[in-house]
Amino acid sequence: MSDVATLAAHAKLTLSLRVTGVRADGYHLIDAEMISLHLADTLRIDPQGSGITVTGPFAQGVPTTSDNLVAKALALAGRSAGVHIDKQIPNGGGLGGGSSDAAAVLRWAGLSDLVAASRLGADIPFCMVGGRARVGGTGEIVEPIAESKRRDEPIDITLVVPPLHVSTPAVYKAWDSLDESLRHGDTNDLESAAIVVEPQLARWRDRIKEAAGQSPVLAGSGATWFLRGKHDVADALSGATVIVTRSL
Repeated sequence: MSDVATLAAHAKLTLSLRVTGVRADGYHLIDAEMISLHLADTLRIDPQGSGITVTGPFAQGVPTTSDNLVAKALALAGRSAGVHIDKQIPNGGGLGGGSSDAAAVLRWAGLSDLVAASRLGADIPFCMVGGRARVGGTGEIVEPIAESKRRDEPIDITLVVPPLHVSTPAVYKAWDSLDESLRHGDTNDLESAAIVVEPQLARWRDRIKEAAGQSPVLAGSGATWFLRGKHDVADALSGATVIVTRSL
C-alpha cells in the first residue's frame, strides 16, 4: 500500500485569452494568462490496481473508460494503475478538471514533455506546470510568471457555472466565421463566438451582472463565468453552481 499516491489536481482558470493566428492544420494559436485555483480534485493512484472510478459532487457524466483523459495519460506514459478521482471540479465547465487530472497522472509517471501532453489536450501542459503563467502556441508553450511580476496574488475568485455544455471545437469554428470586428473582446476573444454557439450564455452573463453589480468574464471557451473577489450570489443565480475559491 506504500506505493499508493494521493495527489491534488487543481482547477485552472483562464484570466484572459487572445487568438493570435491559425496554423495551416487549422489549430488556433493563443496568448493566454492562466492561474491555478485552490479548487481541486483528489486522485488516489494505485500502481497495483486497474481501472478508473469517480465519486464526488461532480462525478456524474465523467467517463471511466478509455475516453477519460486519465486513461489516455497513463497510455502516453506507458504506465498502468488504478485511479480513483474525487471530483470536486465541475465537469464540463471549462475549468480544466479532466486536464488537471491527466496532468497529475503525468507528473506521477515522471513524464514532463509538454508538447506530447498537448496532444492529449490543450490545457494539460499548463496544468502540469501550474501556478500562474502565460500560455502560447496551441497550449504547449507555458511561461511561468515570476512572483515579483505577479499582481494581486493571491486573488479571490467567484465562479459561476451554468448548466450548459459548450464545445470548444465549435467555439473556435464559430470564431473563424465571425466578422473581424467581433473577433476581439475586452478580455477574452472567444466570448462572442461562445455566445453564438450557446446563446444562453448571454442570459447568464446578464443575470450575473445584475446579481453582483459587475460584469463577469467568460473563462476560455466557457461555460464558466467568473468574477474577481468574493460575491454572495448563489441565491440569486439558482440553477448554476457557484463556487468561491482562491488562486494558489
